[in-house]
Amino acid sequence: MRLFAGLLAGQSFDSELTGDESLTKRPMGRVADPLRLMGATIDTAEGGRPPLKIHGGAPLKGIHYDMPMASAQVKSCLLLAGLYAEGETRVREPAPTRDHTERMLNGFGYPVSREGDTCWLQGGGKLTAGPIDVPSDISSATFFLVAAAITPGSDITLEHVGINPTRIGVINILKLMGADLTLENEREVGGEPVADIRIRYAPLKGIDIPVDQVPLAIDEFPALFIAAANAHGTTRLRGAEELRVKESDRIQAMADGLAVLGVEHTVVEDGIDIIGNGNDSVPSYGGGRIDSLGDHRIAMAFAIASLRASDEIVIDDCANVATSFPDFVALAQRIGMGVSVEGANGV
Repeated sequence: MRLFAGLLAGQSFDSELTGDESLTKRPMGRVADPLRLMGATIDTAEGGRPPLKIHGGAPLKGIHYDMPMASAQVKSCLLLAGLYAEGETRVREPAPTRDHTERMLNGFGYPVSREGDTCWLQGGGKLTAGPIDVPSDISSATFFLVAAAITPGSDITLEHVGINPTRIGVINILKLMGADLTLENEREVGGEPVADIRIRYAPLKGIDIPVDQVPLAIDEFPALFIAAANAHGTTRLRGAEELRVKESDRIQAMADGLAVLGVEHTVVEDGIDIIGNGNDSVPSYGGGRIDSLGDHRIAMAFAIASLRASDEIVIDDCANVATSFPDFVALAQRIGMGVSVEGANGV
């Protein structure tokens, strides 16, 4: 929705963007406000929420925008609007965010420049078509990386996974925790670096997660919380307040689930401390019934948690897993996990 807002703001026709229950709770003022600075006419629902009503035909002018918080979606939205704007659109980010849009535009022959924390483009250029190879998604791969990292005897290779430098926080964090993880067959495809990732079981230890890795792993934290619950010692996360405005408040949703399993933890406003109970020979925690709040990453994280639980874990409200990762259950079964789907919404 945030990317389309940028694309549609520069068109001559009116558009309305809406979404499901989860999406209609997401804050859209963070794209609507800078688009209005560019000259777009956009109406939102109360609190800057969807639906977004975009009135076409407004001439856009390039702006220099300092993003108040790091967001690849906001940056990409403004760059896409900048294609249709007069003059230069320049975006400065307070911390590094994923750069797939810049790489894609350059790949289509539309120059996007970058220096330090700022990227920019000129409006009115041309895109040239070309083939696209979409590598496997590291956010989806993460669930299987953590599954192997916490399960004695595991040895899994995930093929053709994108290892864009703005996305590899999960690899760096798992390595800091002691994971036996190697990158093999590294290459570049369509402007994006890819590799096969091999991960074998090794005992994990709790760490203080470096703040500079947080934006590089923001979507991977639900799974990393499960890694932390299976590590020896305490893992501390700070600087992750963005997790509270994802499909759910992911800090609280994960904390509530960890509490059900009996994992010791302390929640703070911008993070969490998780006291792991890693031990090869005994389960790390108990079982129980988890409410995923309709958040696919929460559901998949607790499915992975079942590998080291002493009892069954039942996860409610899982329909969204089929939307974001349709093959998750089949792949989990293929590597030997005991996952089954009950009814329409449970795992």
